Amino acid sequence: MHDSRTRRALAALLTLLVGLGLVGCSTNPATGKRSFMLQSWEWERSIALSAGPQFTEEFGGETPDATTKAYVDEIGTKLTRAALQQAYAEIPELDWDYTLLDSAVLNAFALPGGKVYISRGLAAKLENEAQLAGVLGHEVGHVLARHGNQRISKQIGMNVALAGLAIGVGLADEDSSFRKYGQYGVPALAVGGNVVMLSYGRDEELEADRLGISYMVANGYNPVGQRQVMQILGRGAKGQRPPEWLSTHPASETRIRRIDEMLKGKYAYTQNNPDYGLYPERYRKRMLSRLAALPAPRQARAVETFDLADPMTWCGTCTENTSVALHEVSR
Repeated sequence: MHDSRTRRALAALLTLLVGLGLVGCSTNPATGKRSFMLQSWEWERSIALSAGPQFTEEFGGETPDATTKAYVDEIGTKLTRAALQQAYAEIPELDWDYTLLDSAVLNAFALPGGKVYISRGLAAKLENEAQLAGVLGHEVGHVLARHGNQRISKQIGMNVALAGLAIGVGLADEDSSFRKYGQYGVPALAVGGNVVMLSYGRDEELEADRLGISYMVANGYNPVGQRQVMQILGRGAKGQRPPEWLSTHPASETRIRRIDEMLKGKYAYTQNNPDYGLYPERYRKRMLSRLAALPAPRQARAVETFDLADPMTWCGTCTENTSVALHEVSR
């Protein structure tokens, strides 16, 4: 009787997890690989449309200069066009928007559905157009690889697994091994799952680097510009980073090493090749000179209320403004 209850609990848990995996797997349009994504493209568009305005305002609003706005939009549009041409699966029309935030903080991020942001502080640290393309291409890669969808789907999957395990432990016979060890396994799985989620984040960042470089090269940019961005970000961190295994982002040194491998391998032909440039003069004229003439940024320091590495941040923002809700997720 008790053994039967334990077997039923285990069978139900296994069925739930297998079913979730089958329902959530689809072809990733940016990579061609099978990825776990529970949310639709329409859900992603709703995130961009509803959460985008609040994020823009919280991060200082748009930089008040039409020339730099047009410049960022031009580069972002070129990179997105290349990304769509390289896609492995059909991608619906998204509401693409590329925003230069009036913020002194060094930052760039993207929301699902096509909202791409770069801060004025980061733009002022860049030295050439290839670096700008590297930043924007990386964020376009996040959008088209549907990394936000994957992160929230994995969080849902982990929460379902934890809930299912807890229920299974509760249903199991009191003197069974499953009940005895399962009560310790639930908290251990929760801790281990969080570490795994951090690892997923690092993998997605490296994948976005790779995709961004591909979009850069398709537009005639020297991919060494992406390497230079990593150096700039590394200097900006000032040794304040946690250990890499406790971070959602890989260390700058790791990212530079991966980029160097691509520069020596797949993209070696772009080096010392006049067809692939950095374009520092264009950047100075269309970005740096314009920024230097503007008043100080509206936002002088980081927003502490938003953790951009946590997709629940922008999901929560979206839920506050629309009927879109993720009832499956509990924190």
